[in-house]
Amino acid sequence: MTVDRRMAETPVPNEVLRRLRNVRLLGLDVDGVLTDGRLYYGPDNVELKAFNTQDGSAMQRLMASGVPIAIVTGRTSEAVARRATELGVPYFFDGVADKLATLDELARRTGIAVNHMAFAGDDLADLAVFGHVGVSIGVVNAHPDVVRQADYVTANRGGYGAVREICDLVIAARSS
Repeated sequence: MTVDRRMAETPVPNEVLRRLRNVRLLGLDVDGVLTDGRLYYGPDNVELKAFNTQDGSAMQRLMASGVPIAIVTGRTSEAVARRATELGVPYFFDGVADKLATLDELARRTGIAVNHMAFAGDDLADLAVFGHVGVSIGVVNAHPDVVRQADYVTANRGGYGAVREICDLVIAARSS
């Protein structure tokens, strides 16, 4: 498997690798994780976001390996809904005020326990999820409290390959 060089240099604790083997669903925040966190506003209330194509490719590989993805974001954005549809992401939740409640509901719907989920976030709103999921992941450019509380911190920045790194790591752990 080809792994981003920066990822290969980031040691993954054995305990995190063990827990990644049990991941049955990956939850992702959007702004700062799937994107670089910047918002572009155009005329007529148009909102633009840039997505990394390599992240998208890795998300499709992860889903093809049997691990579904849930996008859980506090904002509402047509661009994110479109990207989720393009990638075939089966679970999309936007305008979410309580991400933990959303993951609990997703657990009831899918039969996948929250402790068999991994979740990647970058900001304080994501911390409520961190103590409940099997593996909490912060992107390297996350808020310092997120970095401190994450089980794993990516070598790549949000919007610049962090999601690819996460997907590759889950795939590698589950196949070991």
